[in-house]
Amino acid sequence: MRRNRAPRRRASRIGAAIMAGGLFLTAPVSQAAGNPHQRGPDPTPQSIVAEKGPFEVATAPAPAGNGFGGGTIYYPTDTSQGTFAGIAISPGFFGPQFSIDWYGPRLASQGFVVIAITTNALWDFPSQRADQLLAALKYLKQDSPAKDRLDGGRLGVMGHSMGGGGTMEAVLKDHSLKAAIPLTGWGITADYSGVQTPTMIIGAQFDVVAPDESYSIPFYKSLRPDLDKQFLQLAGGTHFSPNLPNTTIAKYSISWLKRFLDDDTRYQQFLCPVQPDPELSAHEATCHS
Repeated sequence: MRRNRAPRRRASRIGAAIMAGGLFLTAPVSQAAGNPHQRGPDPTPQSIVAEKGPFEVATAPAPAGNGFGGGTIYYPTDTSQGTFAGIAISPGFFGPQFSIDWYGPRLASQGFVVIAITTNALWDFPSQRADQLLAALKYLKQDSPAKDRLDGGRLGVMGHSMGGGGTMEAVLKDHSLKAAIPLTGWGITADYSGVQTPTMIIGAQFDVVAPDESYSIPFYKSLRPDLDKQFLQLAGGTHFSPNLPNTTIAKYSISWLKRFLDDDTRYQQFLCPVQPDPELSAHEATCHS
């Protein structure tokens, strides 16, 4: 992989490995004005890295027995702007829920309903985690304490390690999902050409558990070229970087979720093209929206 450089004006093919050279805008960006799903003030480079967004957050338990092992729901307390998109997040292999808990308040404070799950078994494989992510979203829509503030037509999935593999398999199974973010994902499936969901894949430069060259990059390459997709590699990152609060993961994840769950084009500026960022050792994307 080459080091980052200024974004290029035309797209290039991804060869044997992802080339760190920039992101390419291939279609005009629509205006955010009039978007009924837009939530919160205009974003700034400071707001997307803040530990807390503009919404106050409350929590509620999610009991086991609904197709997943239980979890915690994080949701904005203010309903004056309308309902919010929902996100389910899975931990990785032998990972407890608390290994992904930091995403809950971080994302909810930006205007999302988030459920961080415990898996039925700590050793569940990606296909099982996919089913549990989808079950968690179903619970969030139908039975959760936050269902009255959730827009069930705007749902996404995230996950770490095997939860990242589960994220990829979830969007293979359910084409209605609007956004996906696998984090240093590990999976068995190699072909994700059937995915129709805008997908941001976050890898890590020094991941020796699920090396990008074996997992995140092939995942990305297998996605259709006409799909909105993005690959980011955390400079100096390891397989476990997503388990602790991480500003780089937060700012790009928030921007991706806002753009594709809320159709909020105000966040396009942080995605396409990505400006030179010392926290990224590589990045690549196709951007059609």
